[in-house]
Amino acid sequence: MTETTTTPTAILDTAHAGDIHGALGSIARDDTAPRATWLARLKTLLAIVGPGLIVMVGDNDAGAFGTYTQAGQNYGTTLLWTLLLLIPVLYVNQEMVVRLGAVTGVGHARLIFERFGKFWGTFSVIDLLVLNALTIVTEFIGITLALSFLGVSQFWGVLASAGIVMLAVSTGDFRRFERFGIVLVVGSLLLVPVILMVHPPIGQIAADFFVPKMPHDARLSEVMLLIVAIVGTTVAPWQLFFQQSYIVDKRITPRFIRYERMDLCIGIALVVVGAVAMISFCAAVFAGRPEFGNYTDALGTAVGLEKYAGRLPAVLFALALLDACIIGAAAVSLATAYAIGDVFAVKHSLHRKPWDAKGFYTVYCGLIVLAAVLVLTPGTPLGLLTNAVQTLAGVLLPSATVFLLLLCNDRHILGPWANSTKLNLFTGAVVAALVMLSVILTAAVLFPDLGEQWIIGILVGGSGLALALTALVKLYEMSSHRNASFRPKLKPPLFDRDSWRMPPLDRLPKARLSPLSRIWMLVLRGYLVVAAGLVLLRIVQLATVGA
Repeated sequence: MTETTTTPTAILDTAHAGDIHGALGSIARDDTAPRATWLARLKTLLAIVGPGLIVMVGDNDAGAFGTYTQAGQNYGTTLLWTLLLLIPVLYVNQEMVVRLGAVTGVGHARLIFERFGKFWGTFSVIDLLVLNALTIVTEFIGITLALSFLGVSQFWGVLASAGIVMLAVSTGDFRRFERFGIVLVVGSLLLVPVILMVHPPIGQIAADFFVPKMPHDARLSEVMLLIVAIVGTTVAPWQLFFQQSYIVDKRITPRFIRYERMDLCIGIALVVVGAVAMISFCAAVFAGRPEFGNYTDALGTAVGLEKYAGRLPAVLFALALLDACIIGAAAVSLATAYAIGDVFAVKHSLHRKPWDAKGFYTVYCGLIVLAAVLVLTPGTPLGLLTNAVQTLAGVLLPSATVFLLLLCNDRHILGPWANSTKLNLFTGAVVAALVMLSVILTAAVLFPDLGEQWIIGILVGGSGLALALTALVKLYEMSSHRNASFRPKLKPPLFDRDSWRMPPLDRLPKARLSPLSRIWMLVLRGYLVVAAGLVLLRIVQLATVGA
């Protein structure tokens, strides 16, 4: 298939153009009729839903299960308010990649290559490959924990799980995979009957969800690290790469962005429901018990549920964990395979059969096989790998959010869909907060004895430095009247907003960064060099001690 619009687009794989075949409906490529009735709008929404649901529920994976259950078991419901604060962060980040995917028709990694050069492009692909490979290992660690509780052989269970994840993607039928994903999304709702069986106090849950407060008699450093972990497990770099490429592969165009936003909102709602459920039923089950404040892992949570609430809630929790790990492994592997295919401009689509996109499916299946083998190999330092995932995610999160913000302000890429000033102000504040939290997480993992004074100092000092540097550069830009040249003015578009697409990449003018953006890119590069070096040093130390 080829594009039939009058304006050429940047789509790299011809399979990314054509009719939309979603799990719950289809839309013909030439169907441009207005959705005038509620029934027509509902049918359109059903055909579009999928990317937002899968990426959000996939984010409630093994790491999220561990973080949320730890929060509930150690501190009750006192940290529920962090989830409320994360809702706008989740929406803003993922809504930006929704626009990038629908308007450009190109994946996240390829845009970084084209607009920021080979250094940052290579860096983004390598860090995504390494981090995602380790993340998939943690998904299979979660699978072994669930299988252990359910009494299923870990060897055969891991092999079966790996086979299911690979088979679901390798059919060459996009709709078939999305239906598989939607089934897993529904499976995530197994957490709801668990909270109904445990019946924690609803009033207390509501109060702690809307009113921020810190746990009593708890060390600030430990609580802060858990808050950072909640943020890190909820806002992960792979989500950006996955959703943008998946939207491109599903053939969603700008006229369906409003429906994809609704899909995203539904996915966020499901994530929050699952997180609230885990924190709440763990708080209720373990309150006043010896296990309260002594979290171990998700297996310990399942055992505690069986001990204090009964066998059925514990089994449902284990099944929900298994479901989450499978969808997480599939989504993270796809994010990597899409990125590799995008960067090297090879065929990379779920619409293609395995023999028609060998590189794409080889990367996907190779990551799954590698993770399964590592988990099943005796002596593999699984604890060290989990530690490395947490640390690397903390190091790489700032770069992902900075690139996202810069891309969404590039008017040659998004045209009339570029960020507004208000959105930039909010997103800039979010990026600054994520950077500070990332620095705290990285420092705390590398230096376990980090005290409360250091944490407060990082927050206050880092925020003050960021504000001061931003103000100075802005004053320089205003005084020299140079800022106008860094925001190119588009000619009036030939098409309406819903029809505007990014031109082919080779037709885009060279990206020009403002002085402020250049300074922050230099700061980011320096931070990544120092932090990556410290991470490698810490991993070597841990490996040496383990040996």
